[in-house]
Amino acid sequence: MSFIKRKAVFLVLDNLSWNVFSKTGDIETYLLMKELESQDRQSEIKASSPEVHEERLNDLDW
Repeated sequence: MSFIKRKAVFLVLDNLSWNVFSKTGDIETYLLMKELESQDRQSEIKASSPEVHEERLNDLDW
């Protein structure tokens, strides 16, 4: 799947999970949203140059 398609899928899922969480307060939905955000950041890092890749990995909250 191309980067643009993955980004579009992420945005749809992120928006959906936020809407469900905001209406229900379900913590599992919030945790799913945070996991999706983390995966999106990691995929962006992998797609970047090696220098940016290493710098961003150091900035991630593990």
